[in-house]
Amino acid sequence: MLNPEQDHIIALLIHVEGLVQGVGFRPFIYRLAKQYHLNGWVVNRTDGVTLKIEGQAKHMPFFVEDLRYKAPVVAQIEEISIDQDIPEGITGFQILASQDLTGETSEISPDIAVCPDCLYDMSHQPHRIAYPFINCTNCGPRFSIIRDFPYDRKNTTMATFDMCPVCNAEYTDINDRRFHAQPVACNHCGPAYSMTVGSEIVTGLPEIMDRIISLVRSGGILGLKGIGGYHLACDALNEEAVNRLRHLKRREGKPFAVMFKDLDSLKQYAEVSGTEEAALLSWHRPIVILKTIQPLAPGITLGLDTLGAFLPYMPLHHMIFDRLGLPAVVLTSGNLADEPIIIDNPTALHTLASLTDAVITYDRDIFNRVDDSVVRVIGAKERISRRSRGYVPVPVKLGFDVDGILAAGAELSNCFCLGKGNRAYLSQHIGDLKNLETFTFFEETLGRFKHLFRIEPHTVAADMHPDYLSTRFAQKLGIKRIEVQHHHAHIASCMAENGVDEQVIGLAFDGTGYGSDGNIWGSEFLVCDLKDFIRMGHFEYMPMPGGDKAATEPWRMGLSLLYQAFGQDILGLDLPVIQQTDPAIIRMIITAIEKSIHCQLSSGMGRLFDATAAISGICLHARFHAEAPMRLESNVISGIHGHYDFTISETVSVLPAVRQICADISSGVAPGIVATKFHNTIAEASFRMAQKIRDEKGIQKIVLSGGTFQNKYLAELLENKLVKDNFTVYTHARVPCNDGGIALGQLVIAARRK
Repeated sequence: MLNPEQDHIIALLIHVEGLVQGVGFRPFIYRLAKQYHLNGWVVNRTDGVTLKIEGQAKHMPFFVEDLRYKAPVVAQIEEISIDQDIPEGITGFQILASQDLTGETSEISPDIAVCPDCLYDMSHQPHRIAYPFINCTNCGPRFSIIRDFPYDRKNTTMATFDMCPVCNAEYTDINDRRFHAQPVACNHCGPAYSMTVGSEIVTGLPEIMDRIISLVRSGGILGLKGIGGYHLACDALNEEAVNRLRHLKRREGKPFAVMFKDLDSLKQYAEVSGTEEAALLSWHRPIVILKTIQPLAPGITLGLDTLGAFLPYMPLHHMIFDRLGLPAVVLTSGNLADEPIIIDNPTALHTLASLTDAVITYDRDIFNRVDDSVVRVIGAKERISRRSRGYVPVPVKLGFDVDGILAAGAELSNCFCLGKGNRAYLSQHIGDLKNLETFTFFEETLGRFKHLFRIEPHTVAADMHPDYLSTRFAQKLGIKRIEVQHHHAHIASCMAENGVDEQVIGLAFDGTGYGSDGNIWGSEFLVCDLKDFIRMGHFEYMPMPGGDKAATEPWRMGLSLLYQAFGQDILGLDLPVIQQTDPAIIRMIITAIEKSIHCQLSSGMGRLFDATAAISGICLHARFHAEAPMRLESNVISGIHGHYDFTISETVSVLPAVRQICADISSGVAPGIVATKFHNTIAEASFRMAQKIRDEKGIQKIVLSGGTFQNKYLAELLENKLVKDNFTVYTHARVPCNDGGIALGQLVIAARRK
């Protein structure tokens, strides 16, 4: 379009869409224009960034090339539109005041971990020596502090902090890294920490730091305000402190996340691959699930072979580790049981003060609650399982219109999704909607997303399950409602993430989902597109004695599966689940199954894992969601390739495998070998079923979704089998494969059906 040899003056009007606000994009444009001797202006608008440049035509191609490929590291350019314009004789280059275009929005940056340059400044810039809220255009809080759009200081919770002359000079200096950094501040004008110890209030960071170090070293527990909410912290090597924290938090068995001082410290306790290292060091700073090589305090993981580890991402984290002399601290969400993470100071002081030895707060508000995100590397690919801080609210860009659609999501691990144009805005992790406080968080966050992104839904998509609170919420909205089957939504979510819009084979494996036949589904082989699905098969139904109790008491599913395999003879089996259960209760379970008393049928893969964990004696009683499957995976032994028998017709039956598992256990075969061969059996049976469907339907593309595919061993094993057999395999990466990704699937299905 442009000839570099031309010296005459031309003008271009350029509009950039994507993640281009709150990431230093306007200062980047300013410097780029100066580099190429171009004049003009740049402005933040609610629909992106617009700029006009004037200058010699020969410079324009190089400017545009650098605009595309040299943008700030956090920026994500989705589209650049370039139009010829009329030269106006503009002199110089300006950053204009932001513009709010009614109904239009651009991307909002996620929160960004503190950068190395800022960490350096903390010990070299006089006004920022040990300043615990240091940030620049390349790092710092973003989504957690934004109240409105566009992203300007006045629209954030930094609005109450007036910049001092020194900070203002940096903010207005094109050559400064803090040029137009909205949260910029220093020790003289920024937020400040305070500490509550009983009835005492401590101010002044030096004394607060002394108290923090002393308390953690002596086994104390701290409440600590983070970027997106409060955390609870203690020494990760102190078993007494960890157990006390577990008791106070009412967290009986779920593992704790651990923050390590640095990568070298972490590598003393866990295996870290190249991909895992990249995730740990990324500006997202997620929790990464790693394989342990030596334990910290045993109470952190309670016997699991994996560890949720992450590195410091706030300036205060680095300041603490610089003095602490410990390799790691437990840093878990500041809440009780399944309630949302606490974000406001009064609630924190009321709730956490009685549980901790001190509560450390600061006087800048958190507006948008965001938990730490969680990822796991599977098949050398980073895959997110809890999408929150560092990732939200970056949308998923689609190839079709989803405007005005709200997807209410699932009941557990809830995230909702809003459509605007061809963008799908997934909320941060919300949690279990059965909890009143969490449901309030859901409603509050939905209101904020609607306001931030200028969306007023005209259609709502919801799960078919009539008792989900998200479904009931959708029913009360009074707008057009589209019901979506749970497992179809799983597959559609993965398709949307990968840009697939055609018929595929879908394997949807999870614990629970309401089926179109009224039973509970969860091990589904589907043929589907983004509009509809056909159920091609599933693992055989199992009765769930006690209904929902079976999901938290694996021994119930163990007895159910044993009864299917052996009938009344199960009382004579030499198995842990039989030996550790009262015979009268076993007879009661048998009667309930035979008479179909409170025994809904389930094909849930999660329930099959529960049953096997109980039969093998690995886990009979679950203290948290999916504990039995996690412990079964944790017992897997690498290098064992055999599998048990199964049969395939319209369904997959593992009853032959159950009988062989029982024989192995009775013969003294180690539980780890049983667990491994069971995983191998599921992978092999699923692979054979996929081949059968391909032969019938001629479909080569296959999609794997559902919470079961968070299981690293199973996912890698099955994917490798499929790829070797020339399937084109699609899996999740940027969107959770668990119920946290359901809403995206609901959204695209509703759009296609509309």
